Amino acid sequence: MKIWVDADACPVVIKEIIFRAANRTKTEVTLVANQYIKTPASKYVTSIQVPKGFDVADDEIVLRCAKDDLVITSDIPLADEVITKGARALSPRGELFTRENIKSRLNIRDFMDTLRSSGVQTGGPPALGSSEKQAFGNELDKWLVFKQRSSGQ
Repeated sequence: MKIWVDADACPVVIKEIIFRAANRTKTEVTLVANQYIKTPASKYVTSIQVPKGFDVADDEIVLRCAKDDLVITSDIPLADEVITKGARALSPRGELFTRENIKSRLNIRDFMDTLRSSGVQTGGPPALGSSEKQAFGNELDKWLVFKQRSSGQ
């Protein structure tokens, strides 16, 4: 089981949490982005740079991820695709996307897109706070425990 990071928009502080967890638990992490992403010197952390283009990084993650892998993304359509494939999806804010909640999240996203395209200013997400960082760390730890139990360690 691996962790895949939709790295173009992932906050640096979240990447740092992931890097520490990867080294501590010997978990493979791959960052996927359409630009160069600096990674620490670690045999557990790698990156893939894909060509620029709409959803190219997302498509690469969907292609490469496997059942029970963890995908870190705030991209709702990507989360939906990896969940359909059997992987797990977690936002950098600590929200675990599941089969039960992903369709409603897609509906909300589509509604917000409709508002924005009609000229309504919806604003962006608030700054990442300590509660979101903690929620992310907690959900990441839950997956790491699941990984450890699944591998029989």
